[in-house]
Amino acid sequence: MKPSNTILLSLLFIFLLSFSKAALSSTHNDFIQCLSSYSQSSTSILGLIYTPNNSSYRPILLSSAQNLRPYSSALSNPLVIITPLYESQIQVIIQCSKLHGVEIRVRSGGHDYEGLSYISESPFIIVDLRNLRSIIINTENNTAWVQAGATLGELYYSIAEKSRTLAFPAGVCPTIGVGGHFSGGGFGMISRKYGLAIDHIIDARIVDVNGQMLDRESMGEDLFWAIRGGGGASFGVILAWKINLSSIPQNVTVFNVTRTLEQNVTKLVHRWQYIADKIDENLVIRLFLRSVNSSQNGNRTIEVSFTSTFVGRIETLLRIMQENFPELGLLRKDCIEMSWVESILFMARFPRDSPLDVLLSRNLQRRLFSKGKSDYVKEPISEKGLLGIWEMLYEEVGSAELQFTPYGGRMSEISESELPFPHRSGNIYMIHYGVWWGDEGKEAQRHISWIRRLYNYMALYVSKSPRAAYMNYRDLDLGVNNKGNTSYTKASVWGTKYFKNNFNRLVHIKTKVDPTNFFKNQQSIPSISSGWKKGGD
Repeated sequence: MKPSNTILLSLLFIFLLSFSKAALSSTHNDFIQCLSSYSQSSTSILGLIYTPNNSSYRPILLSSAQNLRPYSSALSNPLVIITPLYESQIQVIIQCSKLHGVEIRVRSGGHDYEGLSYISESPFIIVDLRNLRSIIINTENNTAWVQAGATLGELYYSIAEKSRTLAFPAGVCPTIGVGGHFSGGGFGMISRKYGLAIDHIIDARIVDVNGQMLDRESMGEDLFWAIRGGGGASFGVILAWKINLSSIPQNVTVFNVTRTLEQNVTKLVHRWQYIADKIDENLVIRLFLRSVNSSQNGNRTIEVSFTSTFVGRIETLLRIMQENFPELGLLRKDCIEMSWVESILFMARFPRDSPLDVLLSRNLQRRLFSKGKSDYVKEPISEKGLLGIWEMLYEEVGSAELQFTPYGGRMSEISESELPFPHRSGNIYMIHYGVWWGDEGKEAQRHISWIRRLYNYMALYVSKSPRAAYMNYRDLDLGVNNKGNTSYTKASVWGTKYFKNNFNRLVHIKTKVDPTNFFKNQQSIPSISSGWKKGGD
């Protein structure tokens, strides 16, 4: 009797699986052999390689995977993880990766929202930059060289060690790596005064597709433009940034006041939209919106935290608030004066008496499964529109949060084509949507479905043509590239949302510096190769 089709298919599957494993094993061995033969100090680089058979492999893999959702659904684990000690070792890694057809994922802090710094659908390696985190502060000319593996917390701590009157305008989460954060934009609580992190980058070091180490002069102004807001991972491996530090008063003022529906919070949020981007540029008032159980009656309510950093003293802040936003009812007892670096601890929600060296920890928060999205608001949302948001937040008590981050000030003074980050003048505020959960069980799809429904609801109230998004809040729902080479048309679906008209220039720069599209992921800038047409798939 002839074997059934089912048996034949099963045998074929087993054969293909065995063949695939054998091929991966061969690739893995060839790659490591290549590293050994190319490296001048093979012993040192081989000691920095972690394979699946190594007991440290999984702990290192997960140590910087800040979002567990992408990892839980990953189709494959990296062939190896490499933690280079020297920048020159990355040149060797790129040469061997190209030679053996292995994709590279470069991880700085591991905060990519979709895990694109530590997952792939194709055979790949992770270059983990944790050992490349040197920070050199020069207080004579107010500059710093920061290696890409450093975290924001390490940078802020190093600045504070040298001066109480120097600062840098970037994010408030101390475990974020500067490699990815800077290359996508980098907004912080003093950005209405000073702009984004990318607005202060004056030089960089990068290893290109040919394994060459380049600085600003040798890479040229086009590539230097592209990596400041266009995502460095599309163009090479960012090694280090040179940044200008900003002068800041010895003390700034912070506050965090919370209001609920019972305290008229809907009207407060509605009113905030009319002053958020127009108020004094020294002031950022950021909103955190969530659903909670009321402390008064136990029923669900909406709670909004009005969280602020003001570059100045309490008296000046109180006057500005009384003139522009008296409805909030800010009191002197709500305000605290402290140094800029202490304000970072305040915004990161550390206890008031925390020592500064907590900024040096790379493992602060509990890792969860999460999904994030973003939007830009150009016209105030009506009270009716806000009530619709509240209704949706009631479905996710304690597991979801929206952030409204005001723009304006210095952000509005810079042309949207000055750098790849285009979200400048005309934006009142940015919305960050976030939802999280504790395990990868059946609840995951419910949470993801919820945030997608909220995003659909918000379409009426946010930017259009394109519906803009912030690349540092990466969202694969916006679109993904085809596996391998992808078309301009396919990539522009998501690319114009992040970069607007700057996407076209990014594609042309990518084509020039990486014509074979070696540096790629699901949302990397594509190369316009000769193998396909600009509009084709």
